[in-house]
Amino acid sequence: MTEGRPVAGLEGLLDTEAIRKDFPILHRTVHEGRPLVYLDNAASSHKPRQVLDALTEYYERHHSNVHRGVHVLAEEATALYEGARDKVAAFVNAPSRDEVVFTKNASESLNLVANMLGLADEPYRVDSGTEIVITEMEHHSNIVPWQLLAQRTGAKLKWFGLTDDGRLDLSRIDEVITERTKVVSFVLVSNVLGTHNPVEAIVRRAQEVGALVLIDASQAAPHMPLDVQSLQADFVVFTGHKMCGPTGIGVLWGRQELLEDLPPFLGGGEMIETVTMSSSTYAPAPHKFEAGTPPIAQAVGLGAAVDYLSGIGMERIAAHERAITRYALERLSGVEGLRIVGPTTSEERGATISFTLGDIHPHDVGQVLDEQGIAVRVGHHCARPVCLRYGIPATTRASFYLYSTPAEVDALVDGLEYVRGFFG
Repeated sequence: MTEGRPVAGLEGLLDTEAIRKDFPILHRTVHEGRPLVYLDNAASSHKPRQVLDALTEYYERHHSNVHRGVHVLAEEATALYEGARDKVAAFVNAPSRDEVVFTKNASESLNLVANMLGLADEPYRVDSGTEIVITEMEHHSNIVPWQLLAQRTGAKLKWFGLTDDGRLDLSRIDEVITERTKVVSFVLVSNVLGTHNPVEAIVRRAQEVGALVLIDASQAAPHMPLDVQSLQADFVVFTGHKMCGPTGIGVLWGRQELLEDLPPFLGGGEMIETVTMSSSTYAPAPHKFEAGTPPIAQAVGLGAAVDYLSGIGMERIAAHERAITRYALERLSGVEGLRIVGPTTSEERGATISFTLGDIHPHDVGQVLDEQGIAVRVGHHCARPVCLRYGIPATTRASFYLYSTPAEVDALVDGLEYVRGFFG
């Protein structure tokens, strides 16, 4: 049921039968032998054997703390860690490897930027009399740090609302982004609605008023080519575990001149140049922002994930997901009582579909689907303002990836019909 197979009208599909062989977990069964249908990739993706082997190889043969050590293991570990930085820099087309900062996740990357801007000197400093702009579709990780910064500094927090069809309402963009705006932070692809946001219009207006731009690419980096230069943002963040990498590793990309000018937030080992009892000077970026022992093994695993995804090709992955999403939207539209929350067409959207099913609570939908071996996510998906905007307590979310198949979409639709009958 879960192996790849051709479906009439679908073009651009990857050879999922071959790809799925790389992912051991996809071959397990659940609930008394039911095949696993994993449709929770927006929360976390699975890991191919190539990533698992890289982690094992690191721990079995190369583990040591990085930098400064002169013995063989320290040199090998440092080469692997910094080699992962090189791979990530190439993956996102960064002008310099020194613009890639490793963090523990995208949330830490976002918090790092928010705190740096609160501590910065002019012209970057966020304080009273300045404004921060976000959107109503953000993950909590791109809301709460800015709320905290606004509370600490007296800055005003503003946001773009949503249209009824799940797009950003930019009709008042000149009133939302003003001469007082210091930073505009928004998601590239929504983790609930699947919406792919209009980067150019937002960046252009931000640049007109001299505001910095941060883009949360957590739901984009795993699924499509990501070019930080073409985005023209000042910062881009994403996380490793959604793109076949380990948990515990995230990325902050920032323009080099900004990273050089902005102050560190976390202090400790690795991020210093000199220390006396009265003062310290700091290492250049990126090490200035990587205090303490970094996530070495996780970075090595992320580097292996980048190799894996690049080997398949991000354009091919994006085409596969567009085909799967288009097929899923068509199939789900035939389920009685199902309402898609977000764009109902495959244009300018990612491979995430959230929905409600009549008056059946999403948690009940998810539980009954799980009993059939179908893993989806239920709740507000750490984006509660989206649910408030559309007057719903929660949604059921199905999200796809490079190993998702049309057969899994069929299983989801059959499962939802079973849910309807179960509660009917």
